Amino acid sequence: MTNIEQMGKVNLAAAAADLTEFWSQRVLAEANGNLFKVAKGVGSTNWHSHEDQDETFLVLSGRITIQLRDRDVELGSGELFVIPRGVEHCPVAEDEVRFLIIGPDVTSNAAGGKPEWSYAKAD
Repeated sequence: MTNIEQMGKVNLAAAAADLTEFWSQRVLAEANGNLFKVAKGVGSTNWHSHEDQDETFLVLSGRITIQLRDRDVELGSGELFVIPRGVEHCPVAEDEVRFLIIGPDVTSNAAGGKPEWSYAKAD
């Protein structure tokens, strides 16, 4: 968004509710080389890492566990966690979680840990 006329507020909860696939991302805004992407998930992604970027999770609603090889990080609504580039991780949610991901690229694909079952399964 480089044009002042394109600036506007975004309702994160509504944007997350509108998603039709779990573990998919929708880019809502871009600033300083980062994308602000809303997502929702249930179940588990695949273990993966991002060699080219850090990945920041900000939970909007629900709970998510970021599994790391040496520990688990539990996040609830309003909590944020940054996974450094190259760190293998596996996000898991027992119930639906909605969150914002901040990073320089879209990571919603098989290489980004998105499980095959997630495609077109969300309501």
